[in-house]
Amino acid sequence: MARRDTNTWRGREADRYHRTMPDESLSAETAFARRSARILLLDKEDRLLLFRFLVDRHAPELGHFWATPGGGVDEGEQLRAAAIRELHEETGLLVSDDELGPHVALTGGPAVFSWAQGLFQDDFFFHRVQEHQVDTSGFEELEASQITQFRWWPLAELAATGETVYPLGLAPLLADLAAGRIPESPVRLPWHH
Repeated sequence: MARRDTNTWRGREADRYHRTMPDESLSAETAFARRSARILLLDKEDRLLLFRFLVDRHAPELGHFWATPGGGVDEGEQLRAAAIRELHEETGLLVSDDELGPHVALTGGPAVFSWAQGLFQDDFFFHRVQEHQVDTSGFEELEASQITQFRWWPLAELAATGETVYPLGLAPLLADLAAGRIPESPVRLPWHH
């Protein structure tokens, strides 16, 4: 796949999303309240798979948001292994470590939830499929109660939607990925909490 020229990347693309690794204050020893491995799954028609989550499963009237497949990294689990596991559990797609695409983005920051508070980080892997029939039978009970549907989003529609989609700033990155412009290191997307 083609790689973007670093000078071009830093110049014209700087306003689209941030090309940096985690904050310098973060290290391999950083204790995250939660670290997630997520997948940007794109099909041959350049459509992204997203799941529709309830903001609060006990209060559906509070609305929803869309997010990529993925979830928490288990203690002692490698990031890529977590992405492979989550992709299989949530979509039925089984890929090997060699088949899974590159680590292309991350987002993170502080957040407070009823179940955890502290520093969170979501890491995103890019993976292409020709097509895939999504199988959600591997959902855990909590996922099944929060996720109300899935949808393959055309990139132009995703860029123009008024719906809430996480991570923020996804559309420009996806346009680059679909065009074969893979970042040399993960780009930082804006944190949403």
